[in-house]
Amino acid sequence: MPIKSLDEMLATVKSSKNRRVAVACGHDPHTIEASHKAVKENVVDITLIGHKERMEKIAIEKKIDLSLFDIIDEKDEWKAGKKAITMVTNKKADILMKGLISTSSYMKLILDKEEGLLHKGKILSHIAVLEVPTYPKLLFTADVAVIPLPDLSQKIQILNYCIEIAHMFDIEKPKAAIIAATEKVSPKMNATIDAAIITQMARRGQIRGAIVDGPLALDVAVSKECCAIKGLESPVAGDADILLFSNIEAGNSFYKSITQLGRGRLAALVTGTSAPCILTSRADSEDSKFLSIALAAKTVKE
Repeated sequence: MPIKSLDEMLATVKSSKNRRVAVACGHDPHTIEASHKAVKENVVDITLIGHKERMEKIAIEKKIDLSLFDIIDEKDEWKAGKKAITMVTNKKADILMKGLISTSSYMKLILDKEEGLLHKGKILSHIAVLEVPTYPKLLFTADVAVIPLPDLSQKIQILNYCIEIAHMFDIEKPKAAIIAATEKVSPKMNATIDAAIITQMARRGQIRGAIVDGPLALDVAVSKECCAIKGLESPVAGDADILLFSNIEAGNSFYKSITQLGRGRLAALVTGTSAPCILTSRADSEDSKFLSIALAAKTVKE
């Protein structure tokens, strides 16, 4: 059966044989709280790399037992990041996680040609898995945090990343909506042209493992009532699993609207890498960081 909630996803990763997460600059409260919960619930093992004195202060304030973690004391941000990624490349950890390290430094480490985690020929992207109270299943959305304006070839890679992760949730044929402002193809709107090309490629078997349609406006992608009102017939519309956005503004605004105004829950992951990489915002909640750890554990490949 397809996994339809983040709690269902969480249940599948609780194991006596845990994956290990290396946290770069793991001395902020939400990261430590999320890590503590992940260890307590038997999701992963954690190595915190960062300012040990700050970790100890947070642990006292939050009543957290630091003995549950392996701790590497490293006050320098860049050195802490290097130690974390080296653990992953040396197979001493399965997952890389961003703590208080700056996003630019974190991404530089991942993209390093000699010691980074980017697969040759791949692009980095970012997928957010959203659970929305008003929608009956999970939404896999991209790109919401990495690529500002993906071109056609990048959109195809991002879509394939989404399909791959949806399959890990036992969704055999996820329905992918290529989002634009309208369902009509217009030469004045590049997003609609790319969507039409991607849809045709899927129909010809060049993109496999999903039912793809676009361009679709967001309302018809997730609402059967809107489809009926507009008289739109589509194998995807009203029942999308995947939402592929045309640019980062659309994707980022959507997921933040869902989490901040729609009471949605979030798990997110950097994709295209040789190991799962967790990139959370400093403003993300403890729950989002915890669920992102669980998502990363779910996507670790044997």
